[in-house]
Amino acid sequence: MPNVSFHDLSQLDADARAALMRRSETDLSGFMEKAAPIVEAVRTEGDAALVRFARDFDKADLDAARLKVSPTEFDAAFGMVDEDVIAAIRFGIDNIRHFHEEQKPEAMWLKEMRPGAFAGDRFTPIRSVALYVPRGKGAFPSVTMMTAVPAVVAGVPELAIVTPPAPDGSVDAATLVAARLAGVETVYKCGGAQAVAAVAYGTETITAALKIVGPGSPWVVAAKRLLAGVIDPGLPAGPSEAIILADDSVHGGLAALDLLIEAEHGPDSSAYLVTHSRRVAEEALAALPEHWARMSEQRVAFSTAVLTGACGGIVLTASIEESYRFINDYAPEHLEILSTDPFAHLGHITEAAEILMGPHTPVSIGNFGLGPNAVLPTSRWARTCGPLSVTDFVKRSSIGYVTAAAYPEFARHARTLARYEGFSSHEHAVSSVRDRYLAR
Repeated sequence: MPNVSFHDLSQLDADARAALMRRSETDLSGFMEKAAPIVEAVRTEGDAALVRFARDFDKADLDAARLKVSPTEFDAAFGMVDEDVIAAIRFGIDNIRHFHEEQKPEAMWLKEMRPGAFAGDRFTPIRSVALYVPRGKGAFPSVTMMTAVPAVVAGVPELAIVTPPAPDGSVDAATLVAARLAGVETVYKCGGAQAVAAVAYGTETITAALKIVGPGSPWVVAAKRLLAGVIDPGLPAGPSEAIILADDSVHGGLAALDLLIEAEHGPDSSAYLVTHSRRVAEEALAALPEHWARMSEQRVAFSTAVLTGACGGIVLTASIEESYRFINDYAPEHLEILSTDPFAHLGHITEAAEILMGPHTPVSIGNFGLGPNAVLPTSRWARTCGPLSVTDFVKRSSIGYVTAAAYPEFARHARTLARYEGFSSHEHAVSSVRDRYLAR
């Protein structure tokens, strides 16, 4: 059995504890340096650069005329995907749509702040958004569902998916099925840093967008940072990460089963089992070989790399309170609370992007269509932002309206503060000068 990383938190010094907080993209300087010429090539060469990078990075047989998925390819995809997969996609989209429709804000609200003076907000869709769907370590129609559905619910008029091509120049068929069922008909065959650059600057084929959302590799995250002045990079969603919090009411084998869910995404993932129960920890270690025996060779390799490396394994704490502190410090993308009484723990967790409760709610169910969005902030960004939502696809405008009857009181206070802050034009705009114009 591989030597799974085991961390007894009570035995670690401050530096060792800090090391447990690191993610694979904590230091992106190397990726940013290498992504910069890719971004520049797309800016200056357009489609030609995308075709070249598709050949060099994706080993894809592609030309500029095939960068955009055709209607024929969309139609053919439905014949290439098993009916049970299509049914699962429909099931997930239905739940995700219901959830995000509930989340959608009112188009406008106004409240009378004082007699005759009104203020509120108006929400309007962002005009154009690109949705990034990764493919390097698997096919992700689930990401298509999670990004496309809230965008459609929000009413974004110009939506496009960018996703890496296969060696034959195709796009994953289930991703196309999910796109069409969600309501998106524009899909481009490009991935990585070059895809971010393409939707930031636009090319002969790809229309530039105002924002890009969706998870991706460190290359994608690096490109988003490089282009943050050109395109809104959306929430920071990098390689997968998860914590499984298990108390002593569950079997460690169940915790090991769920620990592998996000660990199998790739060697750049992060995954910890956190428990104050040595029994649970030992049962988890003992169960891992049995679980690995059921997995494909590639997923065993990925999850083994994570659980034996610096960004994964088992963390044994001295108490449940210390488990809470570790989790809140880590601020995971996914948190699963494995307990027969998960609500007893919920109030102690303040820093997690997604919290899945109890033994019947593994991360798999959250990822594939419970309803809440599974595109989540990584690298401790859960401390300041939450999951992708309808509000990521709309912009908010403040609305103000003051009647003639309410104006004098507001003008008087505004003059006072304008004078104090030294802004004479502010002051004059609410003075007798304005009154003379209003009296005409």
